[in-house]
Amino acid sequence: MINSPMLNTAIKAARRGASVISRASFDVGLLKVTKKQHNDFVTEVDKAAEEAIIDILHSAYPDHAILAEESGASDNLHDDNDNVWIIDPLDGTTNFIHGFPQYCVSIALQQRGQITQAVIYDPTRNDLFTASKGAGAYLNDKRIRVSKRDKIADGLIGTGFPFRADDDLEQYLKMFRLMTESCAGLRRPGSAALDLAYVAAGRLDGFFEKGLKPWDIAAGSLLVTEAGGLIGDFTGESDYLYKGDVLAGNPKIFSQQVNLLSQFA
Repeated sequence: MINSPMLNTAIKAARRGASVISRASFDVGLLKVTKKQHNDFVTEVDKAAEEAIIDILHSAYPDHAILAEESGASDNLHDDNDNVWIIDPLDGTTNFIHGFPQYCVSIALQQRGQITQAVIYDPTRNDLFTASKGAGAYLNDKRIRVSKRDKIADGLIGTGFPFRADDDLEQYLKMFRLMTESCAGLRRPGSAALDLAYVAAGRLDGFFEKGLKPWDIAAGSLLVTEAGGLIGDFTGESDYLYKGDVLAGNPKIFSQQVNLLSQFA
């Protein structure tokens, strides 16, 4: 297990946020749910968990900037920030409000443009995924690595379905058909951050999705690379964090996904 003060602070923050989520999970029917847009929801739990996370991070690092899903960018966030915490307090909100146990807290630290610390915590399974740049990826103190499958025909691939009104559903259906015909199975669990953590742990061989946000991707991207995998945009390039189109997988599966999906870049 990595012993980094910044990572330990992120773990503490993730657990604090998760405690807010777990308490609310006992009676999700009482939650106030707001619709951001069609099929895109936010609850009072998202906001409360985010506040709890930011409180821990700011207590330890008051000068660091914040980029979070619900509260957006902190006032001190600029292009030249040395330290930016990228936070998704509850990735998988739609799952959460339905009692479907596939959601997580995702926290990453970006330093001078590079993701250097990552925590993804799944409170329903007590799965704690962590990574520090150059020090490997871990699940509950055990080192994890991407899978060794070398043929996409044998691979289990994760994805996310379009859910916003302005998403290109027709394009996705073409990708869906192509990938369904090319791999052993396609899964859509509903939390991109956890999907990337699962790629890092070898539970999924690959992953693809379009239209993601930095807080969906940041922590998972470091987990994947520290576990020996690759992550990029649909052409395999590194411009994915703010572009939002992502492919990830072990090196062999990643390259085969690029070959199949680069036409949709």
